[in-house]
Amino acid sequence: MDELVLKLRLLGFTENESKIFLALLKGRLMSATEVSKASRVTRTDVYSILKSFVDKGYCNEIETNSILKYEMIEPEVILGKIQLNLEREKEKKAKAFDDTFKILKPLYSTKSGGASNSNIELIRGYNKQREVKFYELLKNAKKEILFMIRLELFVADYVDETAARFVKNGGVIKSIYEVHDGLKIKRGDRWSKAGPSDLVGIFSKFESYGEKLRITSDMIPNYTIIDREVVFMNIIDKSVPRYNEADVIIRNKNFAESHAAVFNALWEKAKTLKDYKCNNKIK
Repeated sequence: MDELVLKLRLLGFTENESKIFLALLKGRLMSATEVSKASRVTRTDVYSILKSFVDKGYCNEIETNSILKYEMIEPEVILGKIQLNLEREKEKKAKAFDDTFKILKPLYSTKSGGASNSNIELIRGYNKQREVKFYELLKNAKKEILFMIRLELFVADYVDETAARFVKNGGVIKSIYEVHDGLKIKRGDRWSKAGPSDLVGIFSKFESYGEKLRITSDMIPNYTIIDREVVFMNIIDKSVPRYNEADVIIRNKNFAESHAAVFNALWEKAKTLKDYKCNNKIK
C-alpha cells in the first residue's frame, strides 16, 4: 500500500488523495463514510477530495436513497486524464519559464550595458564564469585582439569560432605562443609528445583563418589585450589548487597601451612560423 501511495504521489496526488484513490479502486459504490473508514482519512478531508475527484472526472457521484455515493471510473480513462493534465502543466510551466526569461534577460543587459563598468575585476576559482567573462570580452572586441599564450600540457588545432568570425569581419588577431618540449598532441585515442612538425601543423591551421602569430621558447605571461583598452590576465600558480587560480580584467586605456608595447617588443623577438620551420628543418 505504501509503495502505491508513493507512486501516486509522483503523479501529483497528495498522500490523502492517494489513499482515497486506492480505497475507491478496491470498492464499488461507496459513501463518504465508507471511503473514510477504508482510507483512514478524516471525513472532512474525504468530502473535499471526493468533490475534487468528481470535478476532475476521476469518479462518478451517484445519489441513492438520499445518500451520495462514489464510484471510480475505469483506470485507463483516469490515466489518460492524468497524462493530459501533466502535459498541459508542462506546457504551462514551459511558457511561464519562457515568458519570465524574456523579461529577465533585458534586465541583465540593462544592468551591465553589455560590459561591466568596473575598472578592475577579479574572478577567483576554477569555474565556468571565468570562461564566460573571457568570451564576453572577445565578442565585444571591435578592431584588435593581442594574445600572449603560454601553452600548457595539451595542444590541439581547434580554431575558435568567435576568433575566426572576428577576423572574417575585418578584425586583427596577433598571438605569441610559448612552446616547450613537454607538450602533447592527441593521435587517435592516445596523447603523445608533440614535436616541432606537429606544432607547425597546428600553427599553420591558425594562420589559415587569418591569425598572425609568432613563436617563442621564452617564458611569457598569459594575457589578452582587447582594442588596447582592456587587459585580461590569467594568473596561474601551480603551487596552489586549481580553485585558487584567478583572472583579472583591467579596463584602463593607459594600462592596456603599456602592455601592448610589451607585446610588440616580445613580438619582434619571437620567431615567425617560417623561421620556426627553418630552425627545426621542417619543409
